[in-house]
Amino acid sequence: MLSLKEFFEKKPNIKVIVNAGKGGLGKTTSSAAMSYWFAKNGKKPLCFSTDPQASLSDIFEMDIFGKGIIEIEKNLFVVEIDADKRIKEFQEEVRNKIKTMYGIDEIPEEIDEYIETSAYEPAMHESATYDAMADLLSKGEFNPYVFDMPPFGHGVRMVSMARILDAWIDKMEETRRKAAEYAQAAAYLKGISSKTEEDILKELRSIREKLDFFREVLTDPDACAFFMVIIPEKMAILDTERAIEMFRKLDIEMAGVIVNQVYPRELLERPDVGEFLKRRVEMQQAYLKEIKEKFGDYVRAVVPMFDREPKGMEMIAKVAEHLFEKPGLEVFE
Repeated sequence: MLSLKEFFEKKPNIKVIVNAGKGGLGKTTSSAAMSYWFAKNGKKPLCFSTDPQASLSDIFEMDIFGKGIIEIEKNLFVVEIDADKRIKEFQEEVRNKIKTMYGIDEIPEEIDEYIETSAYEPAMHESATYDAMADLLSKGEFNPYVFDMPPFGHGVRMVSMARILDAWIDKMEETRRKAAEYAQAAAYLKGISSKTEEDILKELRSIREKLDFFREVLTDPDACAFFMVIIPEKMAILDTERAIEMFRKLDIEMAGVIVNQVYPRELLERPDVGEFLKRRVEMQQAYLKEIKEKFGDYVRAVVPMFDREPKGMEMIAKVAEHLFEKPGLEVFE
């Protein structure tokens, strides 16, 4: 069982860290604390939130939502993407491309209505977020990139999207090759020029390149580390089991599990502790045993339940200490 610190010592080339899991279990706190630790140890991390609830602003106790990349302490950079703003920018870009492709000054009303309503599709927020992630990664200005993901299912969907787009574009290009001699007639029947069709394919290829780059990073165990953040409760354990299976299907190697919000076992021995809290501790002890049985080799750190919310730099530093210097793995001995 490697601790979190030992894991990164063993894999010094990790440049992307993804913290995933259900909401409310401590993904944002873990992401902030990891970034803090790397900044204090000679790295230049970027902590990136994909959560529309502005959770990093809450953890760091400052308004960073939609403000771009901010250095909040030496070498500690954070960014919280405003997906709605990015979608609006994307919509305007689509409008301009349509005008250019078709040589028109105004977008037809029914087309503009479709573009406008697309903002309400859940996938648009995902796409806007992942597009921002891919852009940041491709620039390579930071190391590591620490991504605070929304609930797990969204966290690796980009890998599947890249594969689907690969097959789609390959099929389109195959069809074009077979119909080459009919290109002009086909273009006439479809009401678009051959050049416009080629422009569309060029745009799709550009999207595919970005998604492929993102997928390659996510599926490289020497470059990317996926961590599941859980608490000692049944639903979190079940979610982690499903996550491991999803990882396998997508050829992603899970780097580890961080067990959060753990009450110390010593509370059971204290006469001043009430029955309610003792029952909570006993429940957690049973689930910790299950976590050891199911994920023992994956556990990298056990973070205690604190006496106050882990917000602000003082508490972030405390969480970082438990993640890297006092991983608490003795509870599984």
